[in-house]
Order: sequence, then C-alpha cells, then structure tokens
Amino acid sequence: MWGAPAEPADSYYEVRPECTDVPNTKFKIRPGKTLSVRRWKAAFSPDGRLDIAKTLDRIHRGGIHPTIRGEVWEFLLGCFDADSTYEERDQIRQQRREQYAKMKSDCREIFPVVGSGKYITAPVITEDGQPISDPLVLAETSQDDNTIEIVKELTSRDPLDNKVIQWLLTLHQIGLDVRRTDRTLVFYEKEENLAKLWDILSVYAWIDTDVGYCQGMSDLCSPMIMLLEDEADAFWCFERLMRRLRGNFRCTDSSVGVETQLCSLATVTQVIDPKLHQHLETLGGGDYLFAFRMLMVLFRREFSFCDSLYLWEMMWALEYDPDLFYQYEDSGSDMEKTEGAKVRQKSTRKCGKYERENMKVKNPEAHLPISVFLVASVLKDKSSTLLQEARGLDDVVQILNDITGNLDAKKACIGAMKLHKKYLKKAQATPSTQKLFPFTL
Repeated sequence: MWGAPAEPADSYYEVRPECTDVPNTKFKIRPGKTLSVRRWKAAFSPDGRLDIAKTLDRIHRGGIHPTIRGEVWEFLLGCFDADSTYEERDQIRQQRREQYAKMKSDCREIFPVVGSGKYITAPVITEDGQPISDPLVLAETSQDDNTIEIVKELTSRDPLDNKVIQWLLTLHQIGLDVRRTDRTLVFYEKEENLAKLWDILSVYAWIDTDVGYCQGMSDLCSPMIMLLEDEADAFWCFERLMRRLRGNFRCTDSSVGVETQLCSLATVTQVIDPKLHQHLETLGGGDYLFAFRMLMVLFRREFSFCDSLYLWEMMWALEYDPDLFYQYEDSGSDMEKTEGAKVRQKSTRKCGKYERENMKVKNPEAHLPISVFLVASVLKDKSSTLLQEARGLDDVVQILNDITGNLDAKKACIGAMKLHKKYLKKAQATPSTQKLFPFTL
C-alpha cells in the first residue's frame, strides 16, 4: 500500500538469539517498490504466461517479497520459461521431481544414509575403495540397528569403480560443510533441514562428475532449501545456479576455476582504475586472489543472509536472458550453456538491463558476469583507502573484510552497472585490453 512504512525482512529468516555478531540487514520490504504477492500474481496471463519485463523492473526497484522469493527465483535462474503456461510448468515440475527421485534413489542404493534424514561428517571409505570400520565412523553413519551392515555391504561388493569411490570420499566433507553453513539461522537448528541440504549436495556431486562437490557450494544451496519447500524443486534451482557458476569450481592440479574471473577482474580494474591496479600489483596482489571468496560464493560472507538474497536477485534480474531456459534444455545432459543451442529471436524488452548492454557487444568473449563488476565497484569504492593504507596484502584483506555488513546491495548493483558501461567505453580505446577482449560494438 502506497505510503505504508517499509517492513524489516529479518523476521522471515530468524537468527538464533545467541548469535549477536550477525551483520545488520539493510533490505526492507517497501510498498510500491518491492515485488509483492499481489503484483506477482497480476503479472500472469489467465493461462499462466509471465510478463517478465514488468517483473524485472519491479525487482530492480525493490527486490522480491520473501514469501514469493523461491518461485520468482525459478524464473530468474531459468528453471521455467516466462512464456510457458501453468499446465506446461506443472508437467515440467512433475518430470523433474520424478527425475530427482530417481537420482536420489540411485545414490541411496549405493549409500543408504542418503534420504534417511541423517548425514555423515566422518569418512566411510579409503582412497583405494576399502571401507573404514572405525567404531566412531560407524556411529556417524548410524540410521538404524543395521548400521554395520551398510559398511559390510560396501566391502562385499565387487571392487568399486572410480566414480563411486570419489563420490563416497566427498560425502563426509559435504557433511562437515553442511554443519557449518548458516548456523546462525534458526532454520538450521533442525536436523531434518541439515539432512535435506546434505542430500541435495550429495546427489549433485553424483551427477556432476566433472566438478563433484567443492567447498562453497553449501553456501549457494542453503537459501534454496529455505525458499522452496519441495526438496526436488530446491535441487533443480540449485542445479540451474550451478550451471552459471560451476566454472568457478572446476579445478585442476595447476589452476582454480575462479581464476578466469579473477583475471577478468584484473583487466577491468586496470582499465577503470589503473592506479589501483598498479598498486595492487606492487603489493603482490596482481592475481587478485583476495577477491576469491566474493566471486566463489557471490558475496554470501560480505552481506547478512537476507541482504545476500536481495543482492542475488538484483544480479539475476539485471543479467536475465529470456533464452536461458531453452539454452539449458537444449543442452540436454551438458551442464552448461552450449554453442549449439537453438538461436531464437530475443526481445530486448524481456532482457535485464545488464544483458541489454551485453547484447550491444558482438564478441561473446567480452561478456563478463556482473559479479566481476560488483567486486570491481567495491575496489573502486575503497580505492583511496587501499592506495593510502595498504602496505601489504594483509592490509588489503583487512580493508576488504571491514566491508562486511556495511555494503548496500542496490548501490553495489548500480555501481556495477556504471562500471560496466565505463569499461566498455574505455576498453575500445585501450589497445592492451583489446588484445584480451578484441570485441566490436
């Protein structure tokens, strides 16, 4: 209702009373600006087609009301096409739920703790595929009186193939991370919610053999569990998010996946703030590894839980591509967008503001994720402090750590958009940058 006061959103994500050092939440539900339940329902046609342009505009202005956040995210992340009908989405949802149930069943067949309402935090198998029979480990995996039989069953089978061994080796690490994830929230006081998070991450690690599980994924998956009641829906929302981010987690013996974005961040900073870039290089920070965490988990640690969700939906609304659903569906079993995905006529009206700017750039190699410019805007904002006070990398890390709880999500996105435009403009006239991204407008 116009003129009504802004409503704090903290009550939707209750913090445990003993946790007093949690960053303050800046996001507020603002009538007339925040996408409300009423506005959301009004955005659909009688048969269920979503007016995505109006929805994106509302999200840009004031974020999403917590009660509908999960279902809106399903569109922003490409789970559903905005032009689909209610009936089509119901069919897709049912198919995906059945597919998830089958994948989870396959995992449970290998290791029965999956889907039991429990999770493990101790290893159950050695690197050469032999089960660990330590009594403490057996206690960890206990789900009923047949616990010992679970481990015995692993030993009695034919030699396990490498995929099964690698998967089993990750399960306790997932459990350790699950136990640490968002522990300030009342929601995760319930073991069943921790087990649900562990199940989703375990199933994902099974199907994505290239990446498996890496630290940080639990931070990305946790909000999905809270926002979407059905476990299968939460899984597919997380899976779509990982299609955007899995490159960050793909590691080899010689490189870390996120290095590509760190290199892009270095290039952007060199163009928009050459003094700062030179200073960071002098301090030995030219690899920008101090920004590793921001890019890996999308600022989850720099914002309160509520503000990080607001930041994410702002980012996804700005980056929104109406072809996203079809790019993922056309890719079939591939986990990322494919070059062979069908080309469709794209309406700029249905694109996010950031995506519209990218559409002006003909070379796709120059299309950087908005997260790079978000980090660049933070560095730009702290440029004078970094130049004056940073005498070593420890100082850089400390200065950036001080931003925790002090960032404004909307201002950060506005700053990122401005830097993106500035970068595109300056990069055209910068020969060194053209060698890295030889694009034309």
